[in-house]
Amino acid sequence: MNVAIVHEKFTVYAGSERVVDQLHLLWPDAPIFTTVCDPETLGPVLRDADVRTSPLQKLYRGGDRYAHLLPLLPLAMSRIDLRGFDLVVTSHHAFANRVRPPAGVPVVSYVHSPARWLWEPDTRRHEIGGPVGRAVLTGFAATQRRADRRAAGRLSGIVANSHHVAGRIRRWWGRDATVVAPPVDTAFYTPGPAGSVPRGDFFLVAGRLVPYKRPELAVAAASRAGVKLVVAGDGRARGAVEAAAGPTVEILGRVDDDTMRDLYRNCRALLFPGEEDFGIMPVEAQACGAPVIARAVGGVLDTVVPGTTGVLYPATTDTEHVETLARVLRGFADADFDRAVIRAHAERFAPERFREGFAAAVADATAGRGTGAA
Repeated sequence: MNVAIVHEKFTVYAGSERVVDQLHLLWPDAPIFTTVCDPETLGPVLRDADVRTSPLQKLYRGGDRYAHLLPLLPLAMSRIDLRGFDLVVTSHHAFANRVRPPAGVPVVSYVHSPARWLWEPDTRRHEIGGPVGRAVLTGFAATQRRADRRAAGRLSGIVANSHHVAGRIRRWWGRDATVVAPPVDTAFYTPGPAGSVPRGDFFLVAGRLVPYKRPELAVAAASRAGVKLVVAGDGRARGAVEAAAGPTVEILGRVDDDTMRDLYRNCRALLFPGEEDFGIMPVEAQACGAPVIARAVGGVLDTVVPGTTGVLYPATTDTEHVETLARVLRGFADADFDRAVIRAHAERFAPERFREGFAAAVADATAGRGTGAA
């Protein structure tokens, strides 16, 4: 089949871009259409791929600076020329499903999540700074929800990255979705040679320090429990993290991949207080043999097995969250977890498993066995 791959944008290299890596490996001759692209963000898999940008590339400033283009992205997606293709595969988290291929051409969408800022007021409160910015985004979201749902109705098949996201798809789009977990680099993230990294006595918070991930709650809980915590990452929530940090907390800032792997291998457990659509880092930690302590919400319900690969705790209010997590940290027993079992569980999320699952979902969709109305 003559396949086209569509991805929102290449402004950072993160989980959704790793999915596009795997789509390229499935269809190496398929061109990859996108709105804007910073070549520096392309990983080694896509360095020589046929990446085609939209006219918005002329207005793009580089890096993760594209907010001024947001109102133009839906139109740019709908104007991508997809004539001559037999199948379109989209990597969607905002507007990729707005593509309009010729009639009869199936579109199968891998959905990282329907855009939460479109549908959830709370997400807009966390992510956009200042009342003016929130008001503008709220108004724009109101103009886009009907088109978002209508675009989902045209899809031949929908694949969600977690059961949590499949629930949003059912709730917001009225469609069912097949679930295929995204790929995790289990070849790089490993426990390492026995004894190569001495086991530490600290817990770990890692990744982008942004408001919706709630890193400051984990820091406050560790400070209250009096346990050692290392924070590896940087971002807009760093000030809140520093304000919540007690004397047992060490903040490293952003670290490279090798250092991150050593921290996973060395920590007692990874703390994951936020709600993620899937959450790559808990699986990376488990691939290194580390258990995960996470709030029982979102993608971790697919990736963490309570009592076997980690601990899932309930929390609603911020106060309850800090108190509950502090209690878990004080009672955490390293001997309760077998790191070889944790590693074996993480291998279920290897890239080849993603390729097999997604290829099967595409075959079902193109054969008329795809997901339909909920």
